[in-house]
Amino acid sequence: MIDLYTWTTPNGRKVSILLEELGVPFTVKAVDISKDEQFAPDFLKIAPNNRIPAIVDHETGMQLMESGAIMLYLADKYGRFRVEGDEYWRMVEWLMWQMGGLGPMLGQVHHFVKYNRGKSPYAEERFSKEAHRLYRVLDTRLSGREYVAGEGAGTYTIADMAVWPWVSRYEFHEVDLADYPNVRQWYRQIRERPAVQRGYHQPKFVQDIPPG
Repeated sequence: MIDLYTWTTPNGRKVSILLEELGVPFTVKAVDISKDEQFAPDFLKIAPNNRIPAIVDHETGMQLMESGAIMLYLADKYGRFRVEGDEYWRMVEWLMWQMGGLGPMLGQVHHFVKYNRGKSPYAEERFSKEAHRLYRVLDTRLSGREYVAGEGAGTYTIADMAVWPWVSRYEFHEVDLADYPNVRQWYRQIRERPAVQRGYHQPKFVQDIPPG
C-alpha cells in the first residue's frame, strides 16, 4: 500500500494520475496547503522541503518527496509508463523539462497573472512571454507525435503525466490552446483517459477538467 500526501495542484495531480494509471492500491492523505498543513511536523518527517506531493511505500519502506523522483520511482518499480534504451533518457529529458522549466515558469504566471495581477507588470509580461515560449516548444515537440517521448509517434509515459496537469491550467496562463493545435490534440486525448479523470480529482473535486 502506498500513502500519497497531496493537494489539488498540478504537481500533486501528476502523481495521483500515475497511481490511478498503474491501478495499484493507494491511500490519499490530503495536505491542505491553504491551511499550511505542509508545515506540520509529521509531514516534514516525510517531506523536509514542506511541499506536496510525497509518498510512503509501505511495501518497501521508501519515503519520497519531489514529484519527478516519485514518478521515476513508481515507473521503475512497476515497469510501466516508461520506455527503454536511449528513449528512456528522452523520457527523462522531457520530465526534467517540466520539472525545471514548464512547472516553475507557469507557477510564476499563476502567482503574478492569476492571483496578483497589477502588482508587478514587469513580472506579468516576463512570465507570460515565457509561458507562450514553452507552449511553442511543446507544440513543436508534438508535431507528428501523439506523446512527448518514445520512438515514432511516441509512447504514453510519465513525461506526459508530468506535463499534462500544468497544461490543464491553460486558462490561468491566458493561453488559447487553439493557438497550439498539437498541444490541444494531445491534451484532449489524455483528458479522456479514465485514470486521468480520477487522478485529477484527488484529493477532492474542485472543478470539471477544462475541455481544452
